[in-house]
This record gives sequence, C-alpha cells and structure tokens, in this order.
Amino acid sequence: MANLAADFVGIKSPNPFWLASAPPTDKAYNVTRAFKAGWGGVVWKTLGEEGPPVVNVNGPRYGAIWGADRRLLGLNNIELITDRDLYVNLREIKQIKKDWPDRAVVVSLMVPCEEQAWKAILPLVEETGADGVELNFGCPHGMSERGMGSAVGQVPEYVEMVVRWCKAHTRMPVITKLTPNITDIRKPARAAKAGGTDAVSLINTINSITAIDLDTFSPEPSIDGKGTHGGYCGPAVKPIALSMVSEIARDAECAGLPISAIGGITTWRDAAEFMALGAGNVQVCTAAMTYGFKIVQEMISGLENWMDAKGHRTLADFTGRAVANVTDWQYLNLNYVTKARIDQDKCISCGRCHIACEDTSHQAITLTVNGKRRFEVIEEECVGCNLCVNVCPVEGCIEMVPLAAGAVDRRTGLKVSGKFADWTTHPNNPMARTAAE
Repeated sequence: MANLAADFVGIKSPNPFWLASAPPTDKAYNVTRAFKAGWGGVVWKTLGEEGPPVVNVNGPRYGAIWGADRRLLGLNNIELITDRDLYVNLREIKQIKKDWPDRAVVVSLMVPCEEQAWKAILPLVEETGADGVELNFGCPHGMSERGMGSAVGQVPEYVEMVVRWCKAHTRMPVITKLTPNITDIRKPARAAKAGGTDAVSLINTINSITAIDLDTFSPEPSIDGKGTHGGYCGPAVKPIALSMVSEIARDAECAGLPISAIGGITTWRDAAEFMALGAGNVQVCTAAMTYGFKIVQEMISGLENWMDAKGHRTLADFTGRAVANVTDWQYLNLNYVTKARIDQDKCISCGRCHIACEDTSHQAITLTVNGKRRFEVIEEECVGCNLCVNVCPVEGCIEMVPLAAGAVDRRTGLKVSGKFADWTTHPNNPMARTAAE
C-alpha cells in the first residue's frame, strides 16, 4: 500500500495535499472542516501587522472564466489579505495546532518591507506552535499598491533582504511564495535561496481582468461601476505553473531548493505531475472553492491507486522523475518522426480534423464521400503536429504513430534515424552548416 506521508522542510503531514492561503483557510471553522475531510495541511490566510484593520470590498470579489459546459476554468479575485483581527487569528491558529497535531499548519504573512515589522510579527506566530511561515511576495492586487506582495516579489534584492530578516528572527521554517508576474521566475527563487529560505512556493495568482461588461463598460467583478485588476487562478493557470516549477527545478543555482507547488491543481494527476517536476507537496485553492473540501478524498485515493499500480511505495519514488526530461528546444531530436493515424471505427465523421488541418495547418487530411464521409491522412503532407488529435472530440480516435528507425519519411524522402541528436548538429541548422564548411 502506498504511503502518502510527506515531510516538507521538516514539516510533516499525513499526505502532500495542503490548502493554499486563501478564503478556505481564513478561520478555524473552515480549517477544522478541511482537516476532518482529510487535508494534510493548510497555509493560513495571510495575516498583516497589528494596526488599522484591512477593509475588503462588500461586493463581488470574483470574476470567472467558464468552459462550454459551464465548468469553472479560472477565477479572478480582488480580495485582500485577512480582514479579521490579528489576535483572533493567532488564538485560532494555536487552538487548531493543539487539536490537530499531526497536520501541517503554516501561516502566511505580509507586512511592510521594514525589518521591524517582520521582527514584530514573527514571534507572535511562533508562539502559536505553527509549523512554519510563508512569506507572501505574490499577491498582485490591493496590497502591491502599498509596497507589499508582488511589489516585493518582483524585486529579487527585496526578496533576499526580507528572507534574511525572517531567518534572523524566527526558528520556524521559512517558505517564500513567489509571484508569477515576472519575466524570469528563477531570479527571485535564487534570491530567496541566497537569503536562506527553507523552500519556495509557487505560483501565486496572475495579474488579470477576466471580462468587461458591455452594458456598463466596467471590468468584472464590478464595484459600483468600477473594476480593477485581480489575481487569476484555477485550472487555466496550471500550464504556466508547471513551466515555472520546472524552471526552478532545473536551475543549477536553485539546486536542492524544496518547492511547494500551486496552480490549478484539481485532481490527483495534477498533483503527481507537479511532484514529478520536483515539488515536495502541493497547495490547492480553486478546486476546494469549486467542489468543497471533500475533493481531497478523491485526490488521496487516486494518488494511492496510481502509486500502487506503478510500484511507488513513497512520494520520493517519483518526485523529480520528470525534471531530466525537460530540456531546451535546441536539444530535441529532429529525426524523431510521427504521423497521424485515424481509427475509422471510432471516427464520427464530424470533420473537425479536416477543417483544422485544411484551413490552418498542412492540408494533410482528405475528405472523400462514397456513401459515407471518410477522413484519411496524407502521409506525405503530415508533419506530425498533432493539431488533429487536439481538436478531435473523440478520445483515442486519432493517434500519433512514430515511424520506426530506418523507415522513409515520405514527406521528405529521408530515412528516419537518430544520427543527429539535437538542433546544434542538425544539417538544417545554418550555423551547423557554416561550422562544417
């Protein structure tokens, strides 16, 4: 039986599924329900410094993007950090940790970019018995205009400076939450490591406006006729998050830096993909807000079943296994050739593959009508792009079949071989030809 127990920078939890810092972790009531449902840990919604309370809008806080079936693909939120009293939060955190000692309780923090502000709040969190802190350098709206959140996360020097302050003033593990609103995610990650962070978490939300109301001409969500940019999250951001996690996992200067992955995780498979790219655990928000806390039970059983089927006894057996297979374009094998194949028994003759290929690709799928519409691949024209696979509504109807080594690619007339392993030595590369000449 697979063992899902996780140990992330010394923070133990019965499984790698944590709730991210967000509305689902705003109070003890929610966290208790989450732990009863089976979540392995939580990152408490971001606390701010003692002083005037944070005031959130009393109106719509979310914009949304839906698929054709009304399935929620992404949320844009304009909610700020917790608007509950600091000491109420601290008391609840302490009680939760006492009631649930086997679960991970990490506290997200965001205070002004001044050492004294961080020095003041860290002991208060430490006294609760929390397992660690997460430095919120990611929030792109509201707080960033006040010099916090992504305003810090976008400046590597600030990231390193604040991490150093926190490591100097607490015994707790420090997790640095990175903003995706930056050109190169490796730079703040490197800065966090240089400052002594125990781990990084990513991604936070992406700057976004999801829609404009064409009657009022106000961005959604609209507050009295006005709107603002917010943070985008949900399944739609998963590809961006996977790429950014892989960038850190592959970076030599970030070698050994533990990663807590966030971004569109909805199923056990999503979690396994992030962990295969080097993440030690995952954090979830939008899926819980969409389907409720019990979604974690499917995540747990799904991951256990997959691990059992693959022979993985612990999370470490597959964590990081995909990192070596992520490479730069120039190292891809240009002699690897695939061709599309259409399973005529599964084809429903909708014609989407033909139209997509005919109008926007390589005119490699023919339509013949002989009592029945039939679509076939012209191998000489097929470049193996797999657009047809992606637009086909029938799973498994079209597949990409690799040509065996030694076979002739009828499109080019060349034999398929593994002679040229990458673009740097391929004869079609002008620079390679020049060097050879």
